[in-house]
Amino acid sequence: MNGKTIFQVENISKSFPGVQALKNVGFNLRRGEVHALIGENGAGKSTLMKIMLGMQPPSAGTMVLYGKTYAPKAPAEALAQGISMIHQEISLAPLMTVAENIYMGNERRFGKFWDGAGAKRKAAAEILSKLGLDISPGEEVSRLPISKMQLVEIARAVSCDSNIIIMDEPTSSLTEAEVEKLFEIIRALKAEGKSIIYTSHKLDEVIQVCDSVTVLRDGKFVAERSVSEITKDDLVSMMVGREMADMFPKTHAKIGDVVLEIKDFGCSNAGVQDINFALRRGEILGFCGLVGAGRTELVQAIFGLDKTKCGRVLMDGNEVTIKSSRDAITNRISLLTEDRRGNGIISGLSVKVNMTVTCLDDMSKSGFINFKQEMDIVNNMVNTLSIKCPSNDGIISLLSGGNQQKVILGKWLLTNPEVLILDEPTRGIDVGAKAEIYKLIGRMAQEGKGIIIVSSELPELFGICDRILVMHQGKIAAEYGRDEFDENKVMHSAFGINEGKELS
Repeated sequence: MNGKTIFQVENISKSFPGVQALKNVGFNLRRGEVHALIGENGAGKSTLMKIMLGMQPPSAGTMVLYGKTYAPKAPAEALAQGISMIHQEISLAPLMTVAENIYMGNERRFGKFWDGAGAKRKAAAEILSKLGLDISPGEEVSRLPISKMQLVEIARAVSCDSNIIIMDEPTSSLTEAEVEKLFEIIRALKAEGKSIIYTSHKLDEVIQVCDSVTVLRDGKFVAERSVSEITKDDLVSMMVGREMADMFPKTHAKIGDVVLEIKDFGCSNAGVQDINFALRRGEILGFCGLVGAGRTELVQAIFGLDKTKCGRVLMDGNEVTIKSSRDAITNRISLLTEDRRGNGIISGLSVKVNMTVTCLDDMSKSGFINFKQEMDIVNNMVNTLSIKCPSNDGIISLLSGGNQQKVILGKWLLTNPEVLILDEPTRGIDVGAKAEIYKLIGRMAQEGKGIIIVSSELPELFGICDRILVMHQGKIAAEYGRDEFDENKVMHSAFGINEGKELS
């Protein structure tokens, strides 16, 4: 049973030059409650979380914590008053150990650094054990996969013993088993009387783990409801302001000749070996598998980011040599990478620069950029992809995740690829932006491009793909045509229990 209200957000507004990010937003959080905060990208969730954490001041409105005015001027002040946050984007120090990251900023409790290292590692081990996480406190963070880094972020927030924990898309990098572990942690925190503010674009999670939900749209409060009283369809309707009967708009494209063929391919990372497949023009080919199966490593090697050990790459029947991403781009292959913030965007630069960085040669003469041509190209792509940004000269990191993803997609479309590889293209993106990106993918297939999609979301693959290849321990374990899509069969193949059609 949830307790009394401990935190209130009342009529919060926030304005930036030319943008009203929030207008009169409010909600209530009770003791021992998991309260979802949802909305499309650009709805104002991130801005509201930054205000709650003291990273930005509100333009108007108040917050009340335990009956007293709450107005932190920095995250340290929020933490001192019992509010911490798990960020969607990994914010760990990669060259430090797990223990050092968990207690970063809180070293004082362990005494001098050289005296406290052992105590810090022991305390971190106790936290990790309490949470049931199989991670060594002495491991260097850079050696961990992204999913384990996310779990370390969670351990760091829990170690602060905060009464309120803000979780921003906490499952975006987790495996299915790790998601269940997180939910166990959340239930245990609730039992201790902790309260959680939970943001996620995965509405099934909201229904499963949250007690109540506040919906934002275009920076405004839409509704606050008990989760027991609503359905996923209700949430979608409130978020986007319209009905969305078909979340995965499958477009029909003419399947043409083979555009890309991979033969006897292998690379050192994740033990990727014996890879053989062909991609046809107009085809959307999905890759799925468990974390560590080699999906990302395979597409990065095809694109020239990882070194290959063996095999051949053919474009339109002709063998090509790809030793770098430049070689891939030259051969009309593009890759939208999994880690948008880490290696997708250049966070300190503008939308315009991020979009044209791969094709400046096409708008340059004698080493000088034709800035009018560049702006015309960017304006056209912004309109084509319906990118919401105050200015093309604005910093890309200030855009919502969905709009950042569209900018990256536009960047690769400007290279005029024949093969477009998309690794987790909708991770951390709301349902409305997802539908728009699915339509864009379908349009590119209709234009005769070959599309490869790597995704951890089976409904996404089932919705838009013509064919799916399942990877297990670095190899392609099975192939499924659209009329064979079945979640149980695909998951059996992902675990190495092959029920699909083997590739010859």
